Amino acid sequence: MAVTSFLSAAERRRRAVVDLLGDLVHTPSLSSNEEMVVERLRHEMTETGFDEVFIEPFGSIVGRIGTGPVNIVYDSHIDTVAVGSRDEWETDPFEPVIRPDAGGGVMWGRGASDDKGGIASMVQGAALYNELGRSEEVTLWVIGSVQEEDCDGLALEHILTEVIPRPDIVVLGEATRCQVYRGNRGRIEVLIRLHGSSCHASAPERGINPVYQLVPVISEVEELNSKLGMDSFLGPGTVALTKIECETPSLNAVPSTATIYLDRRLTAGESPDEALEEIRQLPSVKAVGGTVELLHYQRTSFTGMTLSQPKSYNTWVTPLDHYGITAGIETGRIALDQELTTGHWVFSTNGVASMGKLGIPTIGFGPGDEVHAHTAHDQCPIDDLVTAMAWYAAFPSLFASRHLQMLSHQEAMSN
Repeated sequence: MAVTSFLSAAERRRRAVVDLLGDLVHTPSLSSNEEMVVERLRHEMTETGFDEVFIEPFGSIVGRIGTGPVNIVYDSHIDTVAVGSRDEWETDPFEPVIRPDAGGGVMWGRGASDDKGGIASMVQGAALYNELGRSEEVTLWVIGSVQEEDCDGLALEHILTEVIPRPDIVVLGEATRCQVYRGNRGRIEVLIRLHGSSCHASAPERGINPVYQLVPVISEVEELNSKLGMDSFLGPGTVALTKIECETPSLNAVPSTATIYLDRRLTAGESPDEALEEIRQLPSVKAVGGTVELLHYQRTSFTGMTLSQPKSYNTWVTPLDHYGITAGIETGRIALDQELTTGHWVFSTNGVASMGKLGIPTIGFGPGDEVHAHTAHDQCPIDDLVTAMAWYAAFPSLFASRHLQMLSHQEAMSN
């Protein structure tokens, strides 16, 4: 199809995608409480002609179009972080507002950029692909995955290993400014706990206050951040202190323990085990016999199913010359008349499971900009939704063609 055909067809769905995103933003969906959003998406997938729509056991919504041999997964998570301080929001975070800009306006509200804009445009884009003429070679799966904000990759890994056939490629709908992304840093979540001796606060000399002992530990953590590795594509490894707490009998007592929590981002060449050991070897931690622990995630979904895993997430990069990347770039030329660029996310995505753990080629294409994620200015340009729909409609057939050519070439070489 011509560029104008994809874009004009997507333009005809502008109202539909805006209405869908507005409904999703209006519906709160914290991790493990996504049921109402799941139901809204189930209705939309059914009404727009998906061949099969179901809720898998952990609660993610899954839609299928086609039965071909080339399996493509579109995935966007449907949970969001909490609102935080309402004082930071100019409007109600759950009452979507469209503000004018130089283009078609921008929708504001919790989840607009992370990642409800992604799933809204994926559902409508997949429906557009079906409408314009789906490829007999493709099975397209559209997934609205749960609990990503609490544990990236957990739900998607479950689906890719237990629910649907192993796909040939995964496309993530996280915000990319409508460019093609191909990786993100991994991470671990760690606590450092120091043990003291509690006593009455009227005589602090009778105890050992572990909070005071945190001071050199915090200083060394801050210093460590400036010494970590650098990758030319993904950028530096980082470590950030994200929470401090202490255990005390009362406000009139010296605490018995003090704990800090760290977010350690892993660039290329850094492993979770090595990063954990690096924290254990901090001189100030060893000097006071502090304990260092990798955090563990476990939470029950709204369906009643519980999954768990260590909070360790692998770094991943899909090679620049992979045909999934080149297909994504070519889709930009064909569907959008644009020369797309490649990049990476600063934050973490479900790709830590699909590519980082399972080795399934993974790319990203999504509306919006990640700088707005988790902020009180959460937003997504409406024009981005239309652009994304056109790209999602064009990608499956083009990718399938490249994939089958690759398989044919491999078969010829083997013979």
